[in-house]
Amino acid sequence: MELKRRLNFNVVFVVVYALAFLSYIVFGLQPAEAVQDEYDATLSIPSISLDTPVVELQLNNHELETPNSIVGSFSNHQNKTLLIAHSTTAFSNLNAIQLNDAVYYSNNMYKVIKVNTLEKQNINMSEILSESNDDTLVLMTCAGELLEGGDATHRLIVEAVKSI
Repeated sequence: MELKRRLNFNVVFVVVYALAFLSYIVFGLQPAEAVQDEYDATLSIPSISLDTPVVELQLNNHELETPNSIVGSFSNHQNKTLLIAHSTTAFSNLNAIQLNDAVYYSNNMYKVIKVNTLEKQNINMSEILSESNDDTLVLMTCAGELLEGGDATHRLIVEAVKSI
């Protein structure tokens, strides 16, 4: 009787394991990187363990809507791109970035040349989005004290230029 019970358990275990494996094969479950194919680009900053997809944003009534869990990009000049994300999700470690850290975006490498934290009211978005002589990334997220509605008093702004 005991042998029959153990045999039944082993058969059930093998069948469940086989079904799980077959569903993985049949339904095409893929690692997370395969999902990123539907995004416009990827952003990787090894020094802060960041590797995330990037989606292109459109200006809507002079505002950009920050994606919930990934990075959004906006550019109105060919050589300058603004990358934004929430400080509670994709850019949660951005405050640890250092000068000269490597930033990889759209198969290009950039080096961090400037890290600033500014009060929100002192941000000049026209200047941030203005044309640059060098291929430039500007990464921006909330910083400082949290305000009602999920906003914050400051912005962390990181500037990086393309390495040749």
